[in-house]
Order: sequence, then C-alpha cells, then structure tokens
Amino acid sequence: MYVGDSLSLNHWQSMVCLLYVVVSDQSRILRETNDTISTFVFQDYDLSVMLFHSQYLVDIENEQNGRILKLDSLKNGEIWKNIDILVFNTWLWWYRTGPKQPWDYVQDGDNILKDMDRMLAFQKGLMTWAKWVDSEVDLTKTQVFFQGISPSHYNGKEWGKPGVTNCSEETQPISGSTYPAGLPPASHVLEEVLGSMTKPIHLLNVTNLSQLRKDAHPSTYNGFGHMDCTHWCVPGLLDTWNQLLYATLIS
Repeated sequence: MYVGDSLSLNHWQSMVCLLYVVVSDQSRILRETNDTISTFVFQDYDLSVMLFHSQYLVDIENEQNGRILKLDSLKNGEIWKNIDILVFNTWLWWYRTGPKQPWDYVQDGDNILKDMDRMLAFQKGLMTWAKWVDSEVDLTKTQVFFQGISPSHYNGKEWGKPGVTNCSEETQPISGSTYPAGLPPASHVLEEVLGSMTKPIHLLNVTNLSQLRKDAHPSTYNGFGHMDCTHWCVPGLLDTWNQLLYATLIS
C-alpha cells in the first residue's frame, strides 16, 4: 500500500504499470475503488497493490469551528498496520495556503491555532507517524518504507539558470551527481525524525537523484493544461523509484 498525496498516486501508478505489462493474462487484473483506497488486484499472484489517499498522514477532522488539522492524531493507522508492505509519503501539502488548503485550523496539543510555522508542523506530524510505527506496527509482518522528499523544479536559480520559473524548456538531466542548491530543508527534518525512531524502517532516498531530473516532469503535457513541475512523467523517473523499492524488498 502506498499512503500519501498525489505523489503517492504518481508512485503507485508507476508500480501498477510495471507489473501490468509482465502479466500474461491481463483480464485477471481487477480494479477496486472506494472513497479513500484504490486497488489493483493481480488475482493469479494473490497480490493487491493499493493506494490510500492521505495528504498529511495525520488527521483532518470536521468540528463545529471548522476543519482541524490534528498534528497528534492518526486514526487511519488501524487500516494501515495490517498491510504487508507500506510506502508512506507526505510533504507536498504542508505549505499549501489559500482556497486549496484543506484545513481551517491546526491543533498542536491542546492549542488550536489559525496557523503555525509550517516546517515545525511538518515535523510534529511526522513525529506522530513515527510514534505510531514504533508502538503499533509489527515489523516481523510488515515492511515500512518512507518515500524521501520529492523535489519540484520551478526555480532555475537552483540549477544555474536564474530567471527560469518552471521546467517547460528542460530536456536534459543535470550532469553529475550533485544538485547545485543542495537538499531541501524538509529532507533534513525527515531524516532527523526517522533517526529518532526505535524501529528500523527503510528511507527510500530518492531526493537527490530526482533533483537531477529537471527534465522528467510533465510540464504542460499533463492533461490539465497548467504547468506541472511537481509530479513526474510515467513511464519515467518513478520507475527508478520502484526499481529501488523492489531491490530493497528482495535483498
């Protein structure tokens, strides 16, 4: 099960496609969907590849005063902890503001706030998830991965092109293995939280290799007509993410 936002959807689509093309009888693949979970069932292999939509991992609850992002609440864990392989992701929505922000208030402990430092909120939400893994997940039955921070490419200054504001003209990867701007701050927060856990989980560390792929986004070719330098083309870079996931699973 992939658990996360639209980048988890992106990641899940890649895995489903990689598996689909090697199945001899594709009529034996079923698709099931409900409000929160989308599943492809590969019947001949007793395998379900699932996507659970969760933008923050922690909960958003509707209360009298509005939609509250609860940094210390994680109720969906009861569903997740019975899965064989979990691939978590969150980051994209933590800095989202305006009409598309899906909450009205954020709750930190007993305090309900109109807003707070977003990086701190991200850290606190991750800590809630980490504590849940440490206390609730049986690693003898479930393998847990966390997808590293997925970079976007809207600031050409990061790769040596000041003034460029998107990826639309990028047709080649960055040469070498170093991204000029370095890792995003969220990566350091994620690694700090994972390092504090008592149970060993796998960091699918795709950030740096993805930073080099400024050419791998759909840009305007995404079916929606707007510039997209956040998600990734399929087939493409995400297949590498899943190959790394597969290599870890069989090692």
